[in-house]
Amino acid sequence: MKTLKLIFLLILLPFLGLAQQEEKNAITTLLDAWHKAAANADFEAYFSKMTNDGVFIGTDATENWQNEAFRAFSKPYFDKGKAWSFTSVERNIYVGDSGKIAWFDELLDTQMKLCRGSGVLKKENGQWKIAHYVLSIAVPNENVAELIELKREKDSLLLLQLKGQKQN
Repeated sequence: MKTLKLIFLLILLPFLGLAQQEEKNAITTLLDAWHKAAANADFEAYFSKMTNDGVFIGTDATENWQNEAFRAFSKPYFDKGKAWSFTSVERNIYVGDSGKIAWFDELLDTQMKLCRGSGVLKKENGQWKIAHYVLSIAVPNENVAELIELKREKDSLLLLQLKGQKQN
């Protein structure tokens, strides 16, 4: 019986790896199409790739956009025919054991130069959708002190505001 189980497992393993790669390919296609939809200012195509409760975290500390708010914020950019243009130059994709959740990180070529995107995807009705996306500006370690100084005043004010809200 153990031999039969081992043979079955050995036959099944390559198919499991193939299925995992197919999921990663589908996610790559989705993410590339999502970025392309933004570059082409295709509002419907862009937001069709996000879950209805999707979240977009932008580079500014105040940018925690729930789907409807992100749509409202983005619409004028898309309507002008120019949203944003991100091209992945490096991407890592991980698929959970259930095959229904995946996460990724990507290095992006953008109008802000190198940025990092990361996110979580959910499989809904057999299709991958972006549930949570975080965009951050990649800062070389040797430039962090300069960046801290550049944002010191605004961050200090925002921290006071946020801490004040927490105490109320």
